[in-house]
Amino acid sequence: MLPSTPKEKQAIIDYMFSQAPDLTVEFLQKVYVENVLGHQHAVWDVHRNVDRWWVITNPTNLYSQDQFPNMDLAVTFHVGLCLRIPRADKAKLFDLSIEPLTACFRHVSEASDALNHAEEVSDFQAVGVRCREALLAFTGAAQIVVPWTGEASAKPKQADFKAWVDHIYSVTHAGQTHEHRRHPLKMLLDEAWRFSNWLTHAKASAWHDAEAATTTVEHALGLATSLVLRHVRGVPDACPACGSTRLSPQRGVNDSVPDIEWERPACEKCGWTGDPVPILPRPEDYAAGEHERAPPEGECEQRDQAVRLVANLCVILSCGPACGDSPSGTVGSTLTGRLLRSHVWFHRVQT
Repeated sequence: MLPSTPKEKQAIIDYMFSQAPDLTVEFLQKVYVENVLGHQHAVWDVHRNVDRWWVITNPTNLYSQDQFPNMDLAVTFHVGLCLRIPRADKAKLFDLSIEPLTACFRHVSEASDALNHAEEVSDFQAVGVRCREALLAFTGAAQIVVPWTGEASAKPKQADFKAWVDHIYSVTHAGQTHEHRRHPLKMLLDEAWRFSNWLTHAKASAWHDAEAATTTVEHALGLATSLVLRHVRGVPDACPACGSTRLSPQRGVNDSVPDIEWERPACEKCGWTGDPVPILPRPEDYAAGEHERAPPEGECEQRDQAVRLVANLCVILSCGPACGDSPSGTVGSTLTGRLLRSHVWFHRVQT
């Protein structure tokens, strides 16, 4: 049996209730966890009053132990099902919580659409153009969000892709301790840039070249975007209270400032929460200093070395909009407002 939190157990119980509200969960335990292509799938052994099931997460689905007596068979079927999800069911751009770097993934989406219809060399070159635009859109936004702090005379030109990549990673992964982390990430973006430039002008390219460019750019930007977002939103490498790396975002709104969303890191193991920061949709908002805005007076209070949001700042809960209960030990009963979508920083952004 693997360790699990009360919140994880309650999520499985709620899921089983949604599938069969007339049956009762009598016993459940987490028995296995496997990471596949950057996604973690947890397997639960669930006993109800009339039957037994495997419940596998991310996305959550259940499998009868009568039909799948072997857990490995259920996991294999579940992973295969996830891989066969139609392209139409992939995350839409507006569902990704990647503000203010949305523009670069719009270009990635356009490159992917162009790839689906590419047949001739000119089509492959057009895919290369869109990949270049995606990479330039990333550095164009990131250089505003992570501004230049050195000598003005040494500041790179706006379109100097490689120089800005060096700067961005030098800031977000600063110090000698991050040298081995910086190197492969910088190389991945540099090679994606070089290959996209080649494809844009190649006279003898093939469909597989366009596919390689699109896939490489998407992967490189996913990793880079995750890193920049963690930096600007103040996400630590590990929970300062317990040392766990199981950190997830919580988003909320305040009734007094309804047009601004706030986000904070939260530890899934001990419940620690960090300082909330405003979510700004455009890079220009960071240039104007909007990211330095503090939560309204009296909306936060310090308790047990963690910032607890109170009054009208709502917290992302997994129980749904109809639930008025707060997680035990995290926030008071005065929380109101609408629930908002959330994402996980330690998974790369996928489109």
